[in-house]
Amino acid sequence: MTRGFFVTGTDTGVGKTVVSCALARGLHARGVDVGVMKPSETGVEAAGPLDALALREAAGVEDPLDDVCPQAFALPAAPTVAAAAEGREVDADAIRSAWKRLAERHELMIVEGAGGLLVPIWAGATMADLAAELGLPLVLVVRGALGTINHTRLTLEAAAQRELTVAGVVISHVTGALSAADEANLDSLRTELGSLLAGEIPPLGAQPRPAADAIDLEALLSLSHA
Repeated sequence: MTRGFFVTGTDTGVGKTVVSCALARGLHARGVDVGVMKPSETGVEAAGPLDALALREAAGVEDPLDDVCPQAFALPAAPTVAAAAEGREVDADAIRSAWKRLAERHELMIVEGAGGLLVPIWAGATMADLAAELGLPLVLVVRGALGTINHTRLTLEAAAQRELTVAGVVISHVTGALSAADEANLDSLRTELGSLLAGEIPPLGAQPRPAADAIDLEALLSLSHA
């Protein structure tokens, strides 16, 4: 079994790439040979798949971009929708082949999904199905803003129904400063998550990346595949 994590979120734009890069950067700094993958990236413009490029830089690897991101589409929508807009279908075999090459090359893999856990990745399959196929535990990225309790519970419930292991939950403050209601709501979620809470990414502002200790790598690694 390949060791690693499948990074998913309760929503799009929740901070999955920030968390995925933080994980890759932290593991690389520890001397772990970490590979990265964004199986399908949408909203890709002339500059290329920016999430995949950021992941590759964070991991300090030089793997071919076509392996790190084997499927790229222009429309910023779910992969199946973005592919259909170009008269294409998501190539599941291309994703599987790229995964095999990367997993054979690296000690541990960080795979970043697109959108949430039930977003379709190819016809008849969701991000949850891909995580199960790859055999990776989930790192769930959730918003700090109001509504996060419901979104977090729904995603954890969906993961449990599919017998997916959740290695940890990371709260991401992508919306910036919180209101008093948000803060009270978030305190409740922190208490509910207990030991499942693996870290919290503060509003970054001008800071390009979270602090090295923002995510508890030891806690996550203890639940990755041996």
